[in-house]
Amino acid sequence: MRRTLTLVAAMVALAGGCGTGGADGGDAGAQRGEQLFTANCAVCHGPEGQGTTVGPPLVHEIYEPGHHPDDAFHRAVSDGTPAHHWNFGDMPPVAGLDSDEVDDIIAWVRQQQRDAGIG
Repeated sequence: MRRTLTLVAAMVALAGGCGTGGADGGDAGAQRGEQLFTANCAVCHGPEGQGTTVGPPLVHEIYEPGHHPDDAFHRAVSDGTPAHHWNFGDMPPVAGLDSDEVDDIIAWVRQQQRDAGIG
């Protein structure tokens, strides 16, 4: 079975009722998640998770929680993931993030998805 991105992530449950709400829940987790996303993910997935020429958009229905649950984002960050939905190539693991930080990133991505009507 292919591994799938749930980073976020983009790195998405980041959708209503499905997300973790960050390491300590609520908006604080999503705010930390935005900072962590900017520092670790935006170079490929864009500053708002809309994708770039080198990485897919995480604010996209493909990454909604029913198709890419939070655990998929955790696996993508820790282990990387082979190219599957897009032709950007394989995603390498992202070093230096702990599980709580990935939860915060996921909370922010899911918030972006909800704001875009995804989830």
